[in-house]
Amino acid sequence: MSRDTVVAKRYAKALYSAAVDKGITLEVEEQLKTVVEVLHFDPEVKRFILAPRISQSDKLNVLRTALQDKVSEAVMNTVELLVERGRTDIFADLLETYVKIEGDALGIGDATVYSTYSLSQEEQDSVAAEFSQLTSRKIRVTNVVDKSLLGGLKVIIGDTLYDGSLAGKLERLEKSFNDKHRR
Repeated sequence: MSRDTVVAKRYAKALYSAAVDKGITLEVEEQLKTVVEVLHFDPEVKRFILAPRISQSDKLNVLRTALQDKVSEAVMNTVELLVERGRTDIFADLLETYVKIEGDALGIGDATVYSTYSLSQEEQDSVAAEFSQLTSRKIRVTNVVDKSLLGGLKVIIGDTLYDGSLAGKLERLEKSFNDKHRR
């Protein structure tokens, strides 16, 4: 485990604890997503935050303005602390770890579902229901369109891959043929 991951885990635990105390765990997740979007996907903000010649107080003032009315006090305190300590590079890890802690505590699992086309809400609900039974957790689906799949679905929940794609089935079939011919 990298040092950044360990640090992110420490902050995520503290933030989750604060969110539980205030009863805003799911809201904090959404707010962290906003912070990550602002800090990592806006090239101007990212460049500004990483600029060594800009003072910490100027960076904090800009972030306070950018995030005003978008994040709770607990999230803003975490942002300020990480900026002051020069750890703006761990926000994505912080979000990922927070979501995992939250999911474990609330019995929620996040599934990334790869398909050849965008799934309708009904199809996503169907996948969520099927994998909820399999994992004994409430499943939240994020659909990713992957044109390289020939058909079917690939589902990733945590560290587990459920490959129901046509390409995956063909790959397993080819492997089984190769294993039989080697004997």
